[in-house]
Amino acid sequence: MRALNIITLLLIIVGGLNWLLVGLFQFDLVAAIFGGEQALLSRIVYILVGLSALWQLMPLFRSFGEDEAVAQRH
Repeated sequence: MRALNIITLLLIIVGGLNWLLVGLFQFDLVAAIFGGEQALLSRIVYILVGLSALWQLMPLFRSFGEDEAVAQRH
């Protein structure tokens, strides 16, 4: 479970940095690396980032019901 949390957090960071580039420079790094926004690999990365965000909702909501130290252990 810890490995999955780390992987999903890394994917969310990649997605966030990509959106930063889009917002500041209108440059989509994922699309540039994988062959355009409609390329299969780009779409897979976008889907994985979105699924990672959904996955990270669980620890977020769990942290509302627990104290901070317990929430961070999950």
